Amino acid sequence: MKSTSALSLIAGAVALAAVTGFAALNEPSGGNTAEAKTAARLPVERTSLLCPAPGLSDLSETAYTAFTPSGTSGGSATAGTAELLSSAKDGEATADEKSDDKDKKGTSKKDKADKPVVSLKEPGKPATGEASGADSPALIGTATGRFAPGWTAQQTTTIEAGDGRGLLGISCTTPDTDFWFPAASTAKSREDYVHLTNPDDTAAVADIELYGPDGSLKSDVGEGITVPAGSGVRVLISTLTSKAADDVTVHVTTRTGRVGAAVRAADDETGSDWLTASAEPAGTVVLPGIPADATSVRLVAFAPGDDDADLGLKLLGKTGAVTPAGHEELHVKSHMTAGMDLKDITRGEAGSLMLVPTEKGKATPVVAALRVVRGKGAKQEVAFIPATGPVGARATVADNRSKGSVLSLTAPGAAATVKVTASAGSGGGTPVSKTYKIAAGTTTAVTPPVPTGLKGTYALTVETRSGGPVHAARTLTETVDGIQMFTVQTLPDDRGTVEVPAAQQDLSVLDD
Repeated sequence: MKSTSALSLIAGAVALAAVTGFAALNEPSGGNTAEAKTAARLPVERTSLLCPAPGLSDLSETAYTAFTPSGTSGGSATAGTAELLSSAKDGEATADEKSDDKDKKGTSKKDKADKPVVSLKEPGKPATGEASGADSPALIGTATGRFAPGWTAQQTTTIEAGDGRGLLGISCTTPDTDFWFPAASTAKSREDYVHLTNPDDTAAVADIELYGPDGSLKSDVGEGITVPAGSGVRVLISTLTSKAADDVTVHVTTRTGRVGAAVRAADDETGSDWLTASAEPAGTVVLPGIPADATSVRLVAFAPGDDDADLGLKLLGKTGAVTPAGHEELHVKSHMTAGMDLKDITRGEAGSLMLVPTEKGKATPVVAALRVVRGKGAKQEVAFIPATGPVGARATVADNRSKGSVLSLTAPGAAATVKVTASAGSGGGTPVSKTYKIAAGTTTAVTPPVPTGLKGTYALTVETRSGGPVHAARTLTETVDGIQMFTVQTLPDDRGTVEVPAAQQDLSVLDD
């Protein structure tokens, strides 16, 4: 006979199973040993995104686009929200944090922060918002329920002239505790800021480490940076060291809490753009989407471990993989940043760069990024391409226009097939899909499909259908005063589903 406490435990277990849908309560046959079931992949039910403060220029105009692909529901069929809200405050990490409780119009900052900048109404259709000027804060976003799986947001800023001119694009990032940014700089011609955004209700404490060609750039100023709850701060990295270096790797970690991190890089001659974090250190890395008309490409790599890395370079083009003449290998010393000028490596043909261990080297994990320049003279413009993971099951990039988008698809190993879907437009239009086959070791650069009857902007979703891993990037171009301003966003797996282990309960533990 079972005790009262045992019966209570059974009732609790039944209730838990009803809520989660994950547990099985049938008593095992043939013995009392619980048997694990195959793990299931289920849609995530909550996703966070962080968009850094868009700029330091009064001339900046910023467009926000948020999107959730249709067809994968988390939670119930109708429940959930997806909103981007202004952070409480954004400013220099060393600035005086005091501010008035009221703005000039008498509206509290809290009231302004509570009104969504972007609010998504339904999956499958983008929602948009905008901001102007230098004082626009970082945004903190949360998607729940049916809006969470695959939720993405794009922040695109246009600065037509002056300091930091250019088209600056970034796919808003998920909060984390560890970020690597190769291709930053403390050179006199550069003005690079690390932007840190804290989505949580308690303060986060972050450290910023810098590594140049000769190793660590020692500084106590980058230690213990407090990022207030629900706020963003920015740090000019040249103030963290007295040494000027063309190639610097920035390492952001948190002691407490988590943050979103990105680097806003600006150059006197080539303009500005966002540098997002490299994929986690790996022995082989892929940097997809070098534009066909790139006039200058610079590779920057860093080996965070205790071993040096010997890397072979492979350019994956339209017809196959080639080793760039004169740029066959790159030696990266442990804890030192290495750079290589690849010049106009693509020579009129879009491509992707793959770094692999050389025959003499072992698979030493590295992080890497490309600094890409298009145009010449006063019409130069810059963008950055970090090493990125494969598309996986699905990846999405928002803020595509009727013209100006190029999608690069790279199959570094086996051949692959992907499905590309252009969503409905933010103001109207019918979704369109197209299938592409990518040969092994090649890059296919295409003008992506556009929704029928497009009004506004739209999202592109890439799904791997068969074959090997595919890496992808979207280049967005906007011509301003004769300058082809551009930005590149990579498309790693959206992690819209999570593996949930299933287990069979052993009810024998409830027996007296």
